[in-house]
Amino acid sequence: MKKSIVLSLMFFAFFSSVSAQDQPKTKLLRHVVLFKFKDKATPEEIKVIENAFRALPGKISLIKGFEWGVNNSPEKLNQGLTHCFFATFSSEKDRDAYLVHPAHKAFTEIAGPQIDKVTVIDYWAER
Repeated sequence: MKKSIVLSLMFFAFFSSVSAQDQPKTKLLRHVVLFKFKDKATPEEIKVIENAFRALPGKISLIKGFEWGVNNSPEKLNQGLTHCFFATFSSEKDRDAYLVHPAHKAFTEIAGPQIDKVTVIDYWAER
């Protein structure tokens, strides 16, 4: 009895690991946005833009993940870009729908006048 239980467990473990290896990994589309604000942008105006960007995931359900932060690299290679906003999408279709979504369009209207430079990179996350 013990031998059959052990064999059954080994059989189950082997086929579970094989089937897990055969399953495709979930790929995620990352959307990275970097801002350099105009010199005349005040801290209050920048805060309004930060808050507006942070509000987008609550308005656009296609955003599967979101984080943001302000550069603090000691390397000084940011070329004036200070803010990074990082959104995750399940597909290019979702990302494309986000780009034309009314909430995103409204955000660009708020941010545009204070932005000196914007860099956007989208990529499929690899592991």
